[in-house]
Amino acid sequence: MSKGLNVHSEIGALKKVCVHRPGLDLVNMKAEDFERAWIHDAFYLEYAQREHDEFTNLLRGAGAEVVYMEDLLAETFDQVEGSRAEFMSKFVPEAKIENLALRQAVVEKLDSIKDNKEFVLTAMGGLYVRDLEIPHVGGSLAAMDSDELKPDEMVLFPMPASYFSRDPIAVVGKGAMMNRMYWHQRNREVVFYETIMRHHPDYAGAPLWYDHNSDWHIEGGDVLNINATTLAIGISERTQTAAIDQLAKNLFWGTGESEIEQVFAIKIPHGYAYMHLDTVCTQVDYDKFTVYPGIYETLRAYRLTKGDSDGEVFIEEIEGTIQQILEMATGIDHITMIECGAGDPIEASREQWNDGSNTLAVAPGKVCVYERNVVTNDALYKAGVELLVAPSEELSRGRGGPRCMTMPFWREEI
Repeated sequence: MSKGLNVHSEIGALKKVCVHRPGLDLVNMKAEDFERAWIHDAFYLEYAQREHDEFTNLLRGAGAEVVYMEDLLAETFDQVEGSRAEFMSKFVPEAKIENLALRQAVVEKLDSIKDNKEFVLTAMGGLYVRDLEIPHVGGSLAAMDSDELKPDEMVLFPMPASYFSRDPIAVVGKGAMMNRMYWHQRNREVVFYETIMRHHPDYAGAPLWYDHNSDWHIEGGDVLNINATTLAIGISERTQTAAIDQLAKNLFWGTGESEIEQVFAIKIPHGYAYMHLDTVCTQVDYDKFTVYPGIYETLRAYRLTKGDSDGEVFIEEIEGTIQQILEMATGIDHITMIECGAGDPIEASREQWNDGSNTLAVAPGKVCVYERNVVTNDALYKAGVELLVAPSEELSRGRGGPRCMTMPFWREEI
């Protein structure tokens, strides 16, 4: 497979895709820490891993090379001197460990791990007081206060949402966005991908369209590659308008030779059912998109294009249905919208909860879906879409679907 990145659509044949196989990071927490760690259920890890393996086997069977983020990062550390130290300089501040003695104990624990793959998995899996060697000596209030900690008190939080590779990074064309996440707990995930993009021999030098140290949050689930020159981005709870402003300026006026000529910013309702744009619609064929019926009302959208003077961005307000906006963005006269739950409001609500609209295209008209969304899957099948059906009893507990779990690194042109 060619080095670098190449993603100019949502439906071009998938040739290389990055994922993270869930491990200790998914389960290394007490139930009372679910929300703090940003996960919503107690997973059966062995089953979740089995489902994930079956999912990636489907992708391989469709012709995609599957690469694992944890392997790419370990390879980076193995091959590029100083990359691990740089990673730690960014990872530790993002961990938000306020107690200085505990922070130092975490650093010493991670630094003591010589094997780079083990290091990566430990950094993702989290650390408790019982995992650390904390000096019990006087001399600082931080050290003395650490004496009161219980062995099962969490110090370095695990990263259970990291199997959703879509959000911390978004590949656009031949470059990538390093996103600022809505929940600070997930910002550490970005450091893993940023280190890969800056230093791994296969990706170093690719332009980075967005800096995750920005003041404004944006997530990959809101970014759809319509074609080589057009993006659609959701204005959602997780993606701010100011972030889209900055991204558009970077794409139109930056030094990375972006191919993007227009950005459609689509405002969707806030709420759990509308977490990202890809939770309410995904492209499945040249002229077909899934859609959650709750999004059918007239929406406000904006078309951003390059201005005349340096740094200027033109903004045009648009009103229309999601179908009309997608027809404008794609240039296709008629888009077929395939409804989640086949349009039945009860089935749509139930299957939207399990990401019925969140499909992953592996080729035009061929998509990966969750097995449990039987009504939506039947509607896709009747619309002529070929289905790769992935098991989803455990993976769906994280509230993300096949698109959420993947970040395409290379798609064929369409």
